[in-house]
Amino acid sequence: MGALAVHDETFGDLLRSWRQRRRVSQLDLGIEAEVSARHISFLETGRAKPSRDMVMRLAEELDVPLRHRNTLLVAAGFAPVFPEREVRAPEMQVVRQALDKILAGHEPYPALVVDAAWDLVAANAAAAMFMEGAPAELLKEPINVMRLSLHPEAMGGRLLNLAEVRAHLLHRLRRQAEASGHGRLAELHDELAAYTYPGVDLNVAHAPGIADIIVPLRISHGDRVLSMFTTIATFGTPVDVTVSELAIETFWPNDDETAAAFR
Repeated sequence: MGALAVHDETFGDLLRSWRQRRRVSQLDLGIEAEVSARHISFLETGRAKPSRDMVMRLAEELDVPLRHRNTLLVAAGFAPVFPEREVRAPEMQVVRQALDKILAGHEPYPALVVDAAWDLVAANAAAAMFMEGAPAELLKEPINVMRLSLHPEAMGGRLLNLAEVRAHLLHRLRRQAEASGHGRLAELHDELAAYTYPGVDLNVAHAPGIADIIVPLRISHGDRVLSMFTTIATFGTPVDVTVSELAIETFWPNDDETAAAFR
């Protein structure tokens, strides 16, 4: 099991923080958890101590990430429940096999796996196109996919619709930072938002029209323009911290020309 960070906050502090992050009142949380709003108030002020089952129930109702459920348990005086294993650990063989099948099965189109901080965990051969021409410092482990996507000397310099893709990715990153409580995401958002692109007006983005369904990635690749859209998948019922934080991003051709180029 991975080491837990030491937090100064009490269980009540953490509970209040997650309740406020989810924009849920004490009354609403009490109704969902089948306790009184007064009891929720007592838990937050430290006048009452939660049972282990109560910690788990409140964390479930607030959709707290598994990593932070462990933190809540420890703050309440209980042992953490959810293990955190390395992806390369022997007991993660089933997960690795599943990821390998997904990545290989998606070829000839790109696909990659990232962790909670958008660091690259695995990728198929087709995803190498995203790293072409990137500065060496961006390709050092761990490779951050968001940084690679928006850096002006990497994919950010090859995106033909940079303004709208950048706005979309920064919005996603900000929402994830707020929802997950992951400090690195907030720092990453601020770093990427500070990137400059000489000659590019970041305030000019295509306004979606009635025929638009998705925001494509329009990438300059050699003498071609590749147009792709992405989907993101996660494991449905994880009980391991690492597995719960993995996301599989798959890239699909948005037109016949792009499909032909990959084939």
